[in-house]
Amino acid sequence: MKNIYGIKGNIIFSPSFGKLEILSNGTIIVEDGIVNGVYKELPIKYKDISVTDYKNKLIIPGFIDLHLHAPQFPNMGIGLDKELMPWLNKYTFPEEEKYSDIKYSEKIYKLLIKELWKLGTTRCCIFNSIHKESTKLLLDLFNKSGLAAYIGKVNMDRECPDILKEDTNNSLLETIEIIEEYKNKYALVKPIITPRFVPSCSFQLLEGLGNIANKYDIPVQSHLCENLDEITFVKKLHPNFKNYADVYDNAKLFRTNKSIMAHCILVNEDEIKLLKNKNVFVAHCPISNLNLSSGIAPIRQLINNGIQVGLGSDISAGHTLYIPDVIKYSAQVSNLRWLNSNGTDEKLTTNELFYLATKGGGKFFGNVGSFEKGYEFDALIIDDSDLLIKNNLTLEERLQKFIYIGNSNNIIERYVAGKIVNEPNF
Repeated sequence: MKNIYGIKGNIIFSPSFGKLEILSNGTIIVEDGIVNGVYKELPIKYKDISVTDYKNKLIIPGFIDLHLHAPQFPNMGIGLDKELMPWLNKYTFPEEEKYSDIKYSEKIYKLLIKELWKLGTTRCCIFNSIHKESTKLLLDLFNKSGLAAYIGKVNMDRECPDILKEDTNNSLLETIEIIEEYKNKYALVKPIITPRFVPSCSFQLLEGLGNIANKYDIPVQSHLCENLDEITFVKKLHPNFKNYADVYDNAKLFRTNKSIMAHCILVNEDEIKLLKNKNVFVAHCPISNLNLSSGIAPIRQLINNGIQVGLGSDISAGHTLYIPDVIKYSAQVSNLRWLNSNGTDEKLTTNELFYLATKGGGKFFGNVGSFEKGYEFDALIIDDSDLLIKNNLTLEERLQKFIYIGNSNNIIERYVAGKIVNEPNF
């Protein structure tokens, strides 16, 4: 028997870039975890179903975080006066060494998952450390939580501390082991191929990972063109390739609609064309880009060129997991880019960024991030009554107010794939 129910309240979602669908006192019909329709008046055929009425509260899609590093969670707020490469060597690599300890890993991962739940992130894409067993643990814990995720064991066989430097073949074999064990184990939690970035991966390793990704049909995540020193280093390491993106492409790591590249701040025209042609997603991480003095990504240009973009917290280079914070920083850096372009690089609006935080990133997971028919029902119920100093705001203004001055206390319920997800009980 099908499980059909209704969710009633003030519904707001973004079916296309910059466009909001708003329905006051409407009802979403959910059938076996999938949206079957959004209605102002409930059709007669649904008259006997159970409807949860959230009254004047807002109902919005769950937030999607396309890029974060689980083992860096303890480092949030530390060392953010450095640039990328010095920051990795002083803070990130020493922390990631600790995840050979499964007890330490478990402690940190439970705290991270609870924080993601609290902040309304319903799905995310996660880099772990190089450690196989802690990666398996993270997959298991996420499944237990009810949240959805792609989780990858990081691969590195060069240009990192010896204790984190993997044997190339062993790195590939451990990746295959995780994929074969977890590819079909859970409905909402899946493995993802995760070379850290070109500087820390030999081409042999990258090519091997590309072969694995294509053989097992597994998505891919990595970093691209984040920092000038990084790009210069890639050119030195791979002088025979056209550019940074070309290295990934030749390793068969740009999979159509199945690859995410974080940052893409300094991509050139050829790289933009390649990302578009291969339908590669970009994870925009403005907070870490500011903290590590990396720059401002050309997000409007990427979108205008047909590239799919979502948002990422990128902890711990980013100092917050809260996706509304990422929306705010995205707006602010867009304003700066607009100012520096003398008005030629159009600013990103709140509605456009709301789309990136929901359906834009959700596309990587399939039909996720919207309340259109056929989409998985991921939702947040927002009680913004404490924000309504003025009681005549439109629903769009209430959404803006929640994004800019609300917090996790305003989130009173979370749904993932049609099920209420309570605080993880670890």
